[in-house]
Amino acid sequence: MAYAAAGSEPTGGIAGWATDLMDTLGAPGAGLAIALENLFPPLPSEVILPLAGFTAAQGRMSLVAALFWTTAGSVVGALVLYGFGALIGRDRIRALVARLPLVKLSDLDRTEAWFARHGGKAVFFGRMIPIFRSLVSVPAGLERMRMTTFLIYTGLGSLLWNTAFVLAGYGLGDNWRTVEEYVGVYSKGVLALAVLGAAAFVAVRIVKARRGAGEHAREREVVRDRIF
Repeated sequence: MAYAAAGSEPTGGIAGWATDLMDTLGAPGAGLAIALENLFPPLPSEVILPLAGFTAAQGRMSLVAALFWTTAGSVVGALVLYGFGALIGRDRIRALVARLPLVKLSDLDRTEAWFARHGGKAVFFGRMIPIFRSLVSVPAGLERMRMTTFLIYTGLGSLLWNTAFVLAGYGLGDNWRTVEEYVGVYSKGVLALAVLGAAAFVAVRIVKARRGAGEHAREREVVRDRIF
């Protein structure tokens, strides 16, 4: 990442791109950057949000406008992903799951039942978990969560997440980039847990599949011995 001078605003990379948006559009530019971050998770909110706070601290936008527009951008991006989930629909997902190895439709049924009971909490807290903060909108769309409920929980979760990072950038001033370092550790931890969880799921399913295959083989041998 390139900077014009020590303590100055960024001039390259994602931060430079976000700065150009804010310089051109003001606070709505920060909202647009966050909307795109929701749709393209590789764009890091931990860079864009503190930068919006830093920009507000310089007096180039108001702090209230930064919070409003970044939260509005989060909701807009989430709505697009909700619509994507609704467009796919449950029938297509069930047909896809039925073709996947190691995954059963009963797994999907349990997931749907869990989401029906805790969908609001999942959306609210999911908005504050890296990686999942965008993806959680897709199952909400698949399950056709009531729009009012989705908007309330998405808005509240996004407001809390955005406020924390915008205020951090506002308070840290020229040191706003340190936020990215700390959140990067958090994001890597979440990713590691997700990978470990997926690996454990696959390992358990493989072991069960092998045991099932062994039991079927033994049953066939018993039947064959009885016949002959």
